[in-house]
Amino acid sequence: MTSGRRISAPRGTRDVLPAEHAVRRRILDVAAAVFAESAYGQITTPTFEDTEVFARGVGASTDIVRKEMYTFEDLGGRSLTLRPEGTAAVARAYVEHGMHKLPQPVKLWYSAPMFRHEAPQSGRYREHWQIGAEAIGSEDPLLDAEAIAVLAEIYRRLEVPEVRLRIGSMGDDESREPYRALLLDFLEARRAELPAEAAERMAENPLRLFDHKDPGVAAVMAQAPLLADHLGGAAQDHQGRVLEALDALGVAYELDPRLVRGLDYYTHTVFEFTCDRLGAQSGIGGGGRYDRLVAELGGPDAPGVGFGSGVERITLALDESAAGADVDCYVAVPDQALRAELLPFVTDLRRSGLRVETDLRGRSMKAMMRHAASIGARWVVIVGPQEHQEGIATVRDMESGEQRPVPLAEVAGELR
Repeated sequence: MTSGRRISAPRGTRDVLPAEHAVRRRILDVAAAVFAESAYGQITTPTFEDTEVFARGVGASTDIVRKEMYTFEDLGGRSLTLRPEGTAAVARAYVEHGMHKLPQPVKLWYSAPMFRHEAPQSGRYREHWQIGAEAIGSEDPLLDAEAIAVLAEIYRRLEVPEVRLRIGSMGDDESREPYRALLLDFLEARRAELPAEAAERMAENPLRLFDHKDPGVAAVMAQAPLLADHLGGAAQDHQGRVLEALDALGVAYELDPRLVRGLDYYTHTVFEFTCDRLGAQSGIGGGGRYDRLVAELGGPDAPGVGFGSGVERITLALDESAAGADVDCYVAVPDQALRAELLPFVTDLRRSGLRVETDLRGRSMKAMMRHAASIGARWVVIVGPQEHQEGIATVRDMESGEQRPVPLAEVAGELR
């Protein structure tokens, strides 16, 4: 005998109800159209991967790998991880399927759930969905600009409000190694001002302290030397060409010399889109260039660039999660004896491409009209005994209240 205790979704996860799915479908439809226009093909990778994909690809010392991954051992003793991000998984697929033999760059996009054990926040969940894209096989700065422009176009078509683009550079090896030594000298002199966790992170990757949330660390980093001031000639040229291309495309941006991404594979361009409507946690998408990731996963020297954008974050920015259900028409049959006989008529309307609901509770005519209004039906198609005998229906426009008779055989065409 069960206790009847109510069971809720796990902390940090949530159910996506029908009204929000209407918004999410629009996001995915717009994204798919924009990706197709720029010749990106869709890819789907497994929900879980060999843990080494992320330990090697993302970086063993990153917060994602050290603190946030859902890792488990399967019955065969293999260490597997629920996908925390999309880029490393796509890069693994690029290597495994020999995509370096295809015309380059290979341009791929995805829509998939991601999993991270982190503190849940508004629009940020431990299981969340991303749309993302990866273009692998070219070091051309124009590819960086195209990727940024593709994401900007998705936001533009969705009419996401108050969107801003921040862009920076992680440099190349020529720039980063001397700068890393300079930054470490600066931080060592201020080690006493840093908490133990930040000091440990400093030794692994001092650049990550620019993204640290501790106010004390932020105060120290506000005085730190900037990589942007120490870029070598090649890194400066790469960034300059990216910015020139964005200017030509009419994509507005703000240079942010303190912008870093929390993954080890980034080189050169990094960027983030924010939405001011979302307040302090304003990020809705971002990415950058990764020139060594494919080689780290055992593949050829194949530089790439990509991005990810949270579907929940976009939905929150659009503020449309309470949108009504999408119903074109409601078929109201006041005579109970006719309900089964008119089911083929309802089916024909649905097969014509209309979204159709009908009464399935034996309601009165008045209750059916209330039901139709409550689900946002655009029209109500009324078929009573007299109308059925004459082969017609009464079509009511729920916005204007106007009614008109329409032959049953022509209802689908009229409403479409």
